Amino acid sequence: MSTEYDVVVIGSGPGGYVCAIRCAQLGLKTACIEKDDTLGGTCLNVGCIPSKALLHASMKFDEAAHHLESLGVSVGKPKLDLKKMMKHKDDVVGANTQGIQFLFKKNKVDHIVGHGTIKSANEIEVKDPKGKTQTVKTQSIVIATGSEVTPLPGIEIDEEQIVSSTGALKLKSVPKKMTVIGGGVIGLEMGTVWSRLGTEVTVVEFMDTILPGMDADVSKEMKKILEKQGMTFKLSSKVKGAKTSKSGVKLTVEPAKGGDAETHDADVVLVAIGRRPYTKNLGLEEAGVKMAERGMIDVNDHFETSVSGIYAIGDVIRGPMLAHKAEDEGVVVAEILAGESGHINYDAIPGVVYTHPEVASVGKTEAQLKDAGIDYKVGKFPFMANGRARAMNETDGFVKILADKKTDRVLGCHIIGAEAGTLIAEIGLAMEFGASAEDIARTCHAHPTLNEVVKEAALASDGRALHI
Repeated sequence: MSTEYDVVVIGSGPGGYVCAIRCAQLGLKTACIEKDDTLGGTCLNVGCIPSKALLHASMKFDEAAHHLESLGVSVGKPKLDLKKMMKHKDDVVGANTQGIQFLFKKNKVDHIVGHGTIKSANEIEVKDPKGKTQTVKTQSIVIATGSEVTPLPGIEIDEEQIVSSTGALKLKSVPKKMTVIGGGVIGLEMGTVWSRLGTEVTVVEFMDTILPGMDADVSKEMKKILEKQGMTFKLSSKVKGAKTSKSGVKLTVEPAKGGDAETHDADVVLVAIGRRPYTKNLGLEEAGVKMAERGMIDVNDHFETSVSGIYAIGDVIRGPMLAHKAEDEGVVVAEILAGESGHINYDAIPGVVYTHPEVASVGKTEAQLKDAGIDYKVGKFPFMANGRARAMNETDGFVKILADKKTDRVLGCHIIGAEAGTLIAEIGLAMEFGASAEDIARTCHAHPTLNEVVKEAALASDGRALHI
């Protein structure tokens, strides 16, 4: 069987399905190849969406157990129905993946089920789950195959006692003790889910700080807050081995720089040391596609690989492994393929950690500005001084704005606090339009809202915050 398209996208995660839809909107005959049973990739099936469903549900449980009383709402001791909580998560995933199927039909994107192997810039061989193959011909190929869990040498993931983020989303009971290997976004998000539900959580991190790469002030504050919530951290440490038995897992942990090892017991161990590009068996080497560092695909400014007609976006190329970054790249590639111009500003891509409180950042950190020799000023304002935050009992955290000392242009913003992931959008928009801290400060913000903390931080960068 032979079919011909203008564009074929390999992978149906946020980057892939958005790229396919945009291509179709622009009049290109488009197909999307997906090896898994459902559309949506890691994000919708075993990543962003299910984890947020559990984060939200577990936060409600924690609120009922520990925080509603102070607001005058007495509910007694809440009872956890983990099976129903997991059903909520699965229902959310199902609704989202079915939504993509609907969008494909609406936009006339052909969904091809199977594993795609690139034979040339114009030909892909697809093998379906039953082993049947077909050849798909196309003018252009977009690789959007995403990423997979990075394994830890010497630690075998069985998704029962030693789990990845995938297994952590499917535990059938609340473990008494959990050790999380990795103090990054995934480790902290999944760690907080189970901590709220009653698990004793210990995070082992190789670096001397959690959330490595984020602003130092945010990382320090996040550690204090999570410790207050009951989580324990063992920094500058590495896991050298793990032994499973019916009674649990014994981990061997030693200082990152070497030294005496310790043994840590846990019922469940979560390996969350990061993700790596998923480029297995795509035929890239045979097709002549040049690779970059750490298994990534090398692309030019138009996302084209070393082979004309083959493009790549998302987690398989350089940059943060974020769903919204992949989506924007997918749109840009689609518009380029349709003869239009596309644009993405990598300095204005936000990153969010969906703990409680949330952490959000966009642009440069202080450390990055210092390394670049850029003179900057800092505006910082605490949620504690905001009327709405007090009314909500959400006074942890702060907004920190970094602006160029000479031009006042906003260079970065780092937020830890309630609804940080929503508040950061204002700064992203400001940076897209080259706004100054003064522009934000002069913009009228509704009262009483959490957004006023952003305005006050902008004012603080000029030493004129009003409410502190």
